[in-house]
Amino acid sequence: MSEKYNITDWLPTTKKEVEKQGWDELDVIIISGDAYVDHPSFGHAVIGRIIQDCGYRVAIIPQPNWRDDLRDFKKLCKPRLFFGVTAGCMDSMINHYTANKRIRSDDAYSPGGKAGFRPDYASVVYSNILKKLYPDTPVVLGGIESSLRRFTHYDYWSDKLKPSILFDSKADILIYGMGELPIVKLLKYLDKGVPVSSIKNLPQTAFLLNNNDKIYKDKQWESFELHSHEQCLKNKKLFAENFKHIEQESNRLIAKQLIQRIGNKVLVVNPPESLMTEKEIDRFFDLPFTRLPHPKYKKRGAIPAYEMIKHSVNIHRGCFGGCAFCTISAHQGRSIISRSQKSILKEVKKITNMPDFKGYISDLGGPSANMYKLEPIDISICKKCKRPSCIFPSVCKNLNTNHKPLIELYKKVSSLPEIKKLFISSGVRYDILLDKNSKKSDYHKEYIKELILKHVPGRLKVAPEHSSDNVLKIIRKPSFKLFKEFKKIFDDISAKGKLNQQLIPYLISSHPGCKLEDMADLAIETKKLGYRLKQVQDFTPTPMTLSTVIYYSGYNPYTMEKVYTAKSKKERLNQRKFFFWYKKENYYWVKNALKQMSKNGYIKESSINSFLSRNK
Repeated sequence: MSEKYNITDWLPTTKKEVEKQGWDELDVIIISGDAYVDHPSFGHAVIGRIIQDCGYRVAIIPQPNWRDDLRDFKKLCKPRLFFGVTAGCMDSMINHYTANKRIRSDDAYSPGGKAGFRPDYASVVYSNILKKLYPDTPVVLGGIESSLRRFTHYDYWSDKLKPSILFDSKADILIYGMGELPIVKLLKYLDKGVPVSSIKNLPQTAFLLNNNDKIYKDKQWESFELHSHEQCLKNKKLFAENFKHIEQESNRLIAKQLIQRIGNKVLVVNPPESLMTEKEIDRFFDLPFTRLPHPKYKKRGAIPAYEMIKHSVNIHRGCFGGCAFCTISAHQGRSIISRSQKSILKEVKKITNMPDFKGYISDLGGPSANMYKLEPIDISICKKCKRPSCIFPSVCKNLNTNHKPLIELYKKVSSLPEIKKLFISSGVRYDILLDKNSKKSDYHKEYIKELILKHVPGRLKVAPEHSSDNVLKIIRKPSFKLFKEFKKIFDDISAKGKLNQQLIPYLISSHPGCKLEDMADLAIETKKLGYRLKQVQDFTPTPMTLSTVIYYSGYNPYTMEKVYTAKSKKERLNQRKFFFWYKKENYYWVKNALKQMSKNGYIKESSINSFLSRNK
């Protein structure tokens, strides 16, 4: 039987809704760049529900108008404790612009998919408005945009280094990463009347001090000072050196407090919180989400990002892949935090009660489909580890890659009477499954069969990213040979099961280290496998990733070796053309490019003829 909701089942967004809750004052107001979807995949909803669960009165102002008289920022007056600010589930600049800096015509996190409901650099814009209107009310930054811009960072869209987002936003404090644990502690401090300027000992927070202020140092924390913002502006190598320390400390279980000077200010970034327990993550996912967009959007059209995940369940958090261009581990952490089977089944049951549910779960996944319950064998070894990836260049021997709990979960969900089919739509890490040294390879084989025979929604996503070993080494992905091995397994199992389904590779162009010859090789390799590529992307430099640091500085921070990167629009577009060699408009360009390469002994004329034969 489907659940029915009243307007009071959502967190309030207007003065009328606040009054219907029976409140005459708010403790916290959250400003979000996304439309309000009361679902555990939307950060503003999660933080709002946690604040509510702690006994505080909280409201959300989604996508306020920043271009008029600012009435949206004024309509609920000021909160008793603080304003929370987030740009949304994406960095606002990635949300707005393509890799070639063209303005996007849509926004997956807005009703009707319409663009234009949030500003560029949304966290900075929102925070500055609030500081102007309510100078004495604390502003707390959170979300992925703030998290990944907490240090000096390269901003692709302005093509320059920017200081910590705290500097430009004028916010009081920043919570980085997944903010459930620190927000609870911050609430307690502020509720006791502790001024936000005095809160210096809270893990997983960042703040600015004056140059002469004393830096709080917990007895258990070591400190490390990075090169200053000004030094980074003068020397790209120093900026690259900074990143190595930032990434290592972000991934360590016992991390250092990081300090960076910015003009007459000092940025202090405290170490992350201790790892969340299963009980804690269950508690947050079990909060009373309606799992629905706010009713205010009914006449404005569907919210695409919600439509994609409304019948899916997030079963774990974090990713130990450490891919060079990916922000997941930088934001969610390298350690895998898995929910209990009981909590997941509870959410699945809730989905089956949704009025539009037809019996199909679209995904049980997370940052990766098959990292659920994968944990260290000996945690003490991890406490000393600095590796940015647990599976590159090889799968760590201290990583338990047993897929038995995941197989059991799939079977439990599939056995529910309301479920016709469970699909897995998240990407799969086949390098874990094909690890020859694993003692759990029998479970790997069982998982592969279970997945391919029962849970592929027509297409299974994987991300080899490239075919060049030189490029893959920089990306931190295994050899393309492993993808070909997995494809053979996939095709064989599908054929035996008489299933018409495809393995879809996600690939990238213009990544640091990738030359035009590498893209030609990628085109040839994938053509041999029968692909006409569609699931592709141009590399977009995003803050706080290894790839972006290499793109800007020209150096690999771990080796300090120079790395070539395609930067001009022409270079990037030319690399992209090799993805679409089969398109008529690219025929002569591809042919000429390959001929030029063959003169350098790169490729024989016979290969060109073979490569282009289907295009004549």
